Amino acid sequence: MVHTFQLSTSRSLCFTDITSKVRQVIRDSGCRNGIAVVFTPHTTAGITINENADPHVLDDLTWKFRDLVPPDESEYLHAEGNSHSHVLSTLTGASETLIIQEGKLLLGMWQGLYFCEFDGPRTRTIHIKIIPDRE
Repeated sequence: MVHTFQLSTSRSLCFTDITSKVRQVIRDSGCRNGIAVVFTPHTTAGITINENADPHVLDDLTWKFRDLVPPDESEYLHAEGNSHSHVLSTLTGASETLIIQEGKLLLGMWQGLYFCEFDGPRTRTIHIKIIPDRE
């Protein structure tokens, strides 16, 4: 089973916590044990897991991503104005595979799941594939 939802972002580079949405999809699926694959079909976005307790972590990621991969288009051959976004998408990746245990998403105490926007603001699509264990 695949669940698809859309998300609107408000900035060119931002991180949106989608943990509660993924947890709800898992609950609604009735899956007790298995895996959930969270995937975004965009070449200028990503999915990642990181700390969700201190909002400064996301501020640091935003700052460091801009520092590591500057949006200055004079530095890129791809001339559409979003080359840096493609690089950042490759750094994070387009998906995460998560464990479902006893009907719950298995994450560490401080972990959250984030949609990463690198070329916003936009409306984006996220797919969640639930794969139950054979029992």
